[in-house]
Amino acid sequence: MTTEPRAAPNEDDDKLPNDQYYIYATSGRIDDRTHVLKHGDTFAVFDRFGEIDVFDRSQFGVFHQDTRFLSRFTIRMNGTRLLLLSSAIKEDNALLTVDLTNPDVEHDQAVSIPRGKVHLFRSLTLWGATCYERLRIHNYSRSAAAFRLTFKFEADFADIFEVRGLEREKRGDRLTPRISDGEVALAYEGLDERVRYTTIRFLPNPTRLSEREACYDIELLPQSAATIRWSIACEQRPKRPAEGVVGASDAASAMPITYESAAERAIATLRKARSADTQLQTSNEQFNTWCARSLADLNMLRTATVEGPYPYAGVPWFSTPFGRDGIVTALACLTFWPNVARGVLSYLAATQARDDNPQQDAQPGKILHETRGGEMAALGEVPFARYYGSVDSTPLFVMLAAAHHERTGDRDFARALWPNVERALAWIDDFGDADRDGYVEYARRSERGLVQQGWKDSQDSVFHADGALAEGPIALCEVQGYVYAAKCGAARIAEALALGDRARELKKQADVLRERFEADFWCEDLGVYALALDGRKRACRVRTSNAGHCLFSGIATPDRARRAADVLMGEAFFSGWGIRTVASVEAAYNPMSYHNGSVWPHDNAIVAAGFGRYGLRSHACTVLGALLDASGSFELNRLPELFCGFTRRPGEKPTLYPTACSPQAWAAATPWPCLEACLGIEILGREGKVVFVNPQLPSFLDTIRITGLEVGGGRVDLLVTRHEEDVGVTVLRRAGEIEIVVLKH
Repeated sequence: MTTEPRAAPNEDDDKLPNDQYYIYATSGRIDDRTHVLKHGDTFAVFDRFGEIDVFDRSQFGVFHQDTRFLSRFTIRMNGTRLLLLSSAIKEDNALLTVDLTNPDVEHDQAVSIPRGKVHLFRSLTLWGATCYERLRIHNYSRSAAAFRLTFKFEADFADIFEVRGLEREKRGDRLTPRISDGEVALAYEGLDERVRYTTIRFLPNPTRLSEREACYDIELLPQSAATIRWSIACEQRPKRPAEGVVGASDAASAMPITYESAAERAIATLRKARSADTQLQTSNEQFNTWCARSLADLNMLRTATVEGPYPYAGVPWFSTPFGRDGIVTALACLTFWPNVARGVLSYLAATQARDDNPQQDAQPGKILHETRGGEMAALGEVPFARYYGSVDSTPLFVMLAAAHHERTGDRDFARALWPNVERALAWIDDFGDADRDGYVEYARRSERGLVQQGWKDSQDSVFHADGALAEGPIALCEVQGYVYAAKCGAARIAEALALGDRARELKKQADVLRERFEADFWCEDLGVYALALDGRKRACRVRTSNAGHCLFSGIATPDRARRAADVLMGEAFFSGWGIRTVASVEAAYNPMSYHNGSVWPHDNAIVAAGFGRYGLRSHACTVLGALLDASGSFELNRLPELFCGFTRRPGEKPTLYPTACSPQAWAAATPWPCLEACLGIEILGREGKVVFVNPQLPSFLDTIRITGLEVGGGRVDLLVTRHEEDVGVTVLRRAGEIEIVVLKH
């Protein structure tokens, strides 16, 4: 990810220079339980009350295209906060519902409405850059109830990077609000020559309405009810000449659709996405709940683009296309949902760098790191309008293209992508290996770009055994593995496209790389591959989870893969909740750090997939079980971006990381690579074949029912059953010429 939300250094020798994209955490958690809604380029983060309240560097708000359009929205009854009964996000992420009741309401120093007599039911949804809400108020008392509801609201129009902690020398101008007939239009004219509007519409009209609050004086007879609806619309468009005051023409004067219509559309869209998917049902209800939540989060994060749907990386800090994250998510989903990969490949091919631009860390053929649509990105205050500062996105793109072709057999799509694959391969050979030593290295060229450009992109994530930071250019071990897998995969595409000479050339290059990699990166005494080679070609001889990615790519030899796997599952790495990013015996280990000892679910999934590649099913089952247990400890069974790497303690939950994104796409996709590693499943789309190699199920799964699995234009339903000595696969339904093969040896 871009920017590193980790604990601020507090000792002189730990301070890091130019740590400009640090995500600040200047106060303790007020409430761990937040609620997230998302549709398209708009997302909202609420507290348990469904409110957006103001405190230091709050992540709460309604955001649209990297700008916070609503920074406060609270509800008070006679000036007092309501009492929370319950709140929940629906299983499909379409609605947030909140049950509230009144506190003791006083009048003339006496309680006029005892607590618990008035029920308030809030229901919120997002649709089309607008947050819609309906509030139903029911008086269950045998007496009339009179009270005032006050809605306070603000729009700070802060760029997402301001919310994360960056200070700006200058901001744009707030325009004069417009207030009319149940509507408030707030506006901000940015330095990027765009005007951003937040339009709040109430129905029915409030008793009193100002630029900061709406008041309703409500009187309810016994057992009677009332309903209030409102919408919060986000809009931005180019500045017009002489613009300065928000006028009637600047914002739509009527609510475009009702709450009910918006909720119906949101529910129907997510239901359609869910019904089109391959379905997995197991004998373990907790596992089913985890998978259902993961799939719902992925459906929410997938966002329509011109090139197709793309899984945005995560809420709140990364709700935008990220190259690496999208590719890893697509690879994780590939077996069961290959359409995710098609959208990712199409988008990244369309945004592949064409020119050499040092300020964007861009070079011809390089694949996108991230793109941003906010004011600061547009002005160049941050380099992320379209940024290419990741060393691994380009080989990962080729890996995904090859894997998608093998999974689907779609030769036409592979042929259409081939020019992009060739440009990516050219970047690997020419720009990626600038010193021609046979390894792909990185060193940032943009002064405001990322220092570290692997997936562990915090500035302290690449170091030597004594904890000293490595100097660049840096060749990461996993990146060499990705390059190896990319060239092997590209060779298979070339063969399918009848490009025999190119296929042989790529395969030869991969073989040479593998041989040199084993000689230069393997650390015999550590039993793992070195984290990296620094700028002087010295190995960073530390135990990190990066070595597990070398199993995932297949660059590791079988005997060293098994040795590395045993180290990764040892006490120094395995916390009981998952594999740490850095072993606890290393000098730089810190279980509360962002990358140096924490547990990342997606990292564990990649390592588990590596175990599966080398037939280490038991290791994969152990990782899957640990992550399943962890998922049950988090709100909504949703695995966050990361959590702390403390050793599992009996009767306790994993320790939260303070600024982790949740939901996050590649964390959501975690269950499936782990499960596939246990099953040893591979789908060959062009051959119409599903292959299971020495399948194994963990002890907590007796059966898995897979329905609607698409293979080579047909579909098949399968039942996988764990027996006392082995695992059986039964075909329940088959439509098309699909062969099921179970290999046991």
